[in-house]
Amino acid sequence: MLGRTAGGLYWMFRYLERSENIAWLLEAGMRIALTNSLELDDEWDSVLLTAGQRMAYVERHDEVEPAAVIDFLLRDQHNPSSVRSVVELARNNAREVRTALTREVWEATNATWLAVADALRRPVPTRDLPRVLSLIRQESAYVRGALHGTMLRNDIYNFSRLGTFLERADNTARILDVKYYVLLPSPLDVGGQLDNAQWETILRSVSAQRAFRWRNGGNVTAWGIADFLILDRQMPRSLLFCYERIDRNLAHLATDYAQQHKSHELSHNLRLRLADRSIDEIIEYGLHEFLSECIRAGNELGISIEHDYRFDC
Repeated sequence: MLGRTAGGLYWMFRYLERSENIAWLLEAGMRIALTNSLELDDEWDSVLLTAGQRMAYVERHDEVEPAAVIDFLLRDQHNPSSVRSVVELARNNAREVRTALTREVWEATNATWLAVADALRRPVPTRDLPRVLSLIRQESAYVRGALHGTMLRNDIYNFSRLGTFLERADNTARILDVKYYVLLPSPLDVGGQLDNAQWETILRSVSAQRAFRWRNGGNVTAWGIADFLILDRQMPRSLLFCYERIDRNLAHLATDYAQQHKSHELSHNLRLRLADRSIDEIIEYGLHEFLSECIRAGNELGISIEHDYRFDC
């Protein structure tokens, strides 16, 4: 496969995953703002920080205001990571690699772009925000379903999944890193029973509220959430789950191309760093330090994959 085609698939699915992640973040921000358990602006500021877009926002806005944050993350054409922008980029990448996709995947991607563009033609009123965020998540899921249901499990599929899981792992790590300490009143409360409404925003940010309750019942603690979102092997948005899948997809590519690269070693080491730790060890080491290392390692891995498979060729 041409490197440019591999890169198009990889970024197509990174962008689609990003659109869904932003929708979950905005819903969590909206819900916690309604609880009034934190200062309103503080929560929207944390949404921008988690999305990695605070600097870009303050360049265009003087104050952190809910309506402005929502519009910036959903519609702003000058923001390359707004939902509108990334869905359009995903569609453009899909068009460039059209011959590598099944008809169903292409049609689902094109329909997603049309539906999202229509929903975001104008600023979204507060009363319509839940409906629009739900639409964004559903449209992304349709493309993912078409991929799973119609694509061969070959290199095309593996590059697509690499994009999804790298973006997802980065999002989960950033949410935990920002929100864990925003919501934690005191280091003495680590592992204690805290305000469920606050902690559940972390779970909502990664679509994990119900899954967590299936695994842990009603025992919502900082320690339990960190363990679930970092080390749970059955949670599809946990760091360990994502990096195990990344390692597996890279192993398939190594077999397909009969060649090992630096990215394979980086992926293997990152997976082991997660698999060989308990949550007690991570907390003792420092959650912020551990998550920061995971984010840096994930970025390094992404750059290495692009280089190893010559995405610019």
